[in-house]
Amino acid sequence: MPEIAWQKSSYSGSGETNCVEIGATPHTLALRESDAPIVVLHTDHPQLTALLRHIKTTTRR
Repeated sequence: MPEIAWQKSSYSGSGETNCVEIGATPHTLALRESDAPIVVLHTDHPQLTALLRHIKTTTRR
């Protein structure tokens, strides 16, 4: 598997722990949580878009 360049979510704050990171491979997007970096979720653009849309609409306060 190719090396993934990870980018921390802008919602994660300035700390080094407890953040969500996203990276890209040639065929998928990859998501992981900084405190469990070996657990990686692979998805594609439409699925990630649907997930983010769902999170935004169900977590509004």
